[in-house]
Amino acid sequence: MNQASIQQALEVESTIDPKEQYTKRKQFVKDYLSKTGTKGFVLGISGGQDSTLLGKMAQEAVREMREETGDESYTFLALRLPYGIQHDEDDAVRAVEFINPDQLLTVNVKQAVDASVAAFEEANGEKMSDFIKGNTKARERMKVHYDFAASHQLLVIGTDHAAEAITGFFTKFGDGACDLTPLFGLTKRQGRSVLRWLDAPKETYEKVPTADLEDDRPGLSDEEALGLTYEQIDDFLEGKPVTKDVEEKLISLYKKTEHKRQGPVTPTDTWWKQL
Repeated sequence: MNQASIQQALEVESTIDPKEQYTKRKQFVKDYLSKTGTKGFVLGISGGQDSTLLGKMAQEAVREMREETGDESYTFLALRLPYGIQHDEDDAVRAVEFINPDQLLTVNVKQAVDASVAAFEEANGEKMSDFIKGNTKARERMKVHYDFAASHQLLVIGTDHAAEAITGFFTKFGDGACDLTPLFGLTKRQGRSVLRWLDAPKETYEKVPTADLEDDRPGLSDEEALGLTYEQIDDFLEGKPVTKDVEEKLISLYKKTEHKRQGPVTPTDTWWKQL
């Protein structure tokens, strides 16, 4: 396992044309929607780069489907899913304005998350760690996605991209759960280039990326949590030279998190033996 094999496995291109990539991926979204017979997409909008880009793509895709088919039932549902009060709410508002979704609903997940935490602590006899609670937030949010998807005959569209995939920097069965991942294979800087081409507000792609899941460290940057910068991760993924310690750390993270990129292990699976 090395830089080249991981780049190939995650289908990362060393360079991209933003317009070509956006157009191709939007067409994939439309084709899959048509094939499944569903009526659109649902996505949580956090105000960060990834959900802003994917939200714009999903909204344009359903608008084009309405125009091309004459079926006005195609729709994009944007969800705001704060835990209490989101500290960077202004960023989410800005992203929603740029996307201009057909529908926007807000579900505050605090009550549901706190109930789950309380039930866990009552049964377990000890306090849930803030890290685990962060994953509970992510899974509660995805449950809400699927509730609305089932109710409105929609698909859950996911923001996973190459820089998240290589590090496993997502919650298993949380933000990592979805029906399709149109950004797969894009690095963080490539996603930024697409948003610049779309003339998105600078704040949506210049904002410091954060999962914002931990109560005791609100707004903790992804790079601080990972101990790596996205420039280092993107250089590795795009086949550029990186230092030995960056290479070793990324290969180690990729191996440790392979279970997140696979389905549940079956008796005939062998991938786990080769790590």
